[in-house]
Amino acid sequence: MPYPENTPTPDDLPGLSPQEIAGLPVELLAVLQREIEERLKRDKAAKTRLDAALTVRYATRAAEERQAQAKDTGTVRFDDGDFTVVADLPKRVEWDQSRLASMVERIRAAEDDPSQYVDIAFKVPERKYAAWPDAIRQGFEPARTVKTGALKVEIQPQGGDA
Repeated sequence: MPYPENTPTPDDLPGLSPQEIAGLPVELLAVLQREIEERLKRDKAAKTRLDAALTVRYATRAAEERQAQAKDTGTVRFDDGDFTVVADLPKRVEWDQSRLASMVERIRAAEDDPSQYVDIAFKVPERKYAAWPDAIRQGFEPARTVKTGALKVEIQPQGGDA
């Protein structure tokens, strides 16, 4: 179905209110949704490719700069022509949960407060919770709060492929 020349494109959406966009015909909303999803995929692939190229170009130099500064991780700056390159290698620390639990028990056994040293959090995967017997689930129910995420809406044509 052809649309008039003044039909909004994805580039026009930032200038329109959600109410204006919501008032568009469903067919146009479906087209806009598909076009934006395609752009996001293309742009994500482009960013991935560019990030890989920047890594190829600057990883060695950034590693040399970090080594000169006696740093394993973190941010270094260096010049490339008229530009300053800021290369950040973030630190990602992982802790062995079973060993931490043992340390917490040792701290408690020494009659000290483990919360002075570690943050303690309990998590219950929803899949496990759903599999529990009712009696156990009822005991945990007061500690459980369910929140919702953002509504996701996908517009699909009826009786055919998108």
